[in-house]
Amino acid sequence: MNKRLFLKSLGLGLVGFPLSSSILPESPAKKVLLPNALQRGDKVGLISPSAATADRIQFKFAQETLEALGFEVVLGLHWKNRRGHLAGTDAERAEDLNKMFADSSIKALICIRGGSGAARILPLIDYKTIQRNPKPILGYSDITALHCAIHTQTGLITFHGPNGTGSWNSFNVQQFEKMFFEKELVAFENEQVKGDDLIVKQNRIQTIRSGKASGKILGGNLTVLTALSGTPYFPDFKNSILFLEDIGEDPYKIDRMLSTLALNGTLSKIKGFIFGQCTDCSPSGGYGSLTLDDILDDYILPLNIPAFRGAMIGHVSKQFIVPVGAQIEMDADAGTFRLLDKVFQK
Repeated sequence: MNKRLFLKSLGLGLVGFPLSSSILPESPAKKVLLPNALQRGDKVGLISPSAATADRIQFKFAQETLEALGFEVVLGLHWKNRRGHLAGTDAERAEDLNKMFADSSIKALICIRGGSGAARILPLIDYKTIQRNPKPILGYSDITALHCAIHTQTGLITFHGPNGTGSWNSFNVQQFEKMFFEKELVAFENEQVKGDDLIVKQNRIQTIRSGKASGKILGGNLTVLTALSGTPYFPDFKNSILFLEDIGEDPYKIDRMLSTLALNGTLSKIKGFIFGQCTDCSPSGGYGSLTLDDILDDYILPLNIPAFRGAMIGHVSKQFIVPVGAQIEMDADAGTFRLLDKVFQK
């Protein structure tokens, strides 16, 4: 994921954008809106709201994956388009999303990939239509911009999880089936495989501060989330559980972004904290560096709230499908969290 391109596109691309008249009246927090349920045989829409997909075989992989899950796939009109690093113009990418939500025959939207560019289309999204036609939307990384904006403007629960071109191994497929087909109140616990070592080292949880907490789970990719600070699309984190993940960021950048969340008041509002995976986030050189442990201790420990790191959330092959905006309970000592209420209308 190229965060630098994302930040550049956010800073330059939104200049001169009028706020769409479809944005709903601003309020501290919308009432939670449950999406309609999914079942095998439904039509689902495959869209490209962020970066372009360079390898054409990836389009086929995404379509075949959804068909293997039991869906009839409807392709976005512009899903193979390209403008620079983006999957088409802002208007084209927003049009595909808006049409999929407006079409009552399409029961869910799956994002083919992340990358960068989703924030550019936020003013062009028809939030009123989304509120009238609540349906699941699935994706992660740059799709955090859509999760934040849609939940903030409509209250709709969305789903942070594998993109269409991501890994659909047995773990992810089982997560999907439990969530969407079986409508379970899913309990999220890391899969641990001992392998040929004396002790379990993979997917280990680290408790930052002990305890349990419950609240609405909000968050996503740290870079994308903090870039929305100060906009109408940044969520209200009051009494929430904040979850974060990232990739390819030096610790000093993680420090800067957590500083933003502290300075804008987010961290002072939350009741619990879950840090997923920070893939390839080792220091790249220079005079010296704080560790990720140091940074999380500096920002999270003083909050005196339950907190843990190491959840299977982020740029990893096996990942949780997190219903953004759902009520959960977390246990920082066990390194687990679970749904407290249903996330679908029926």
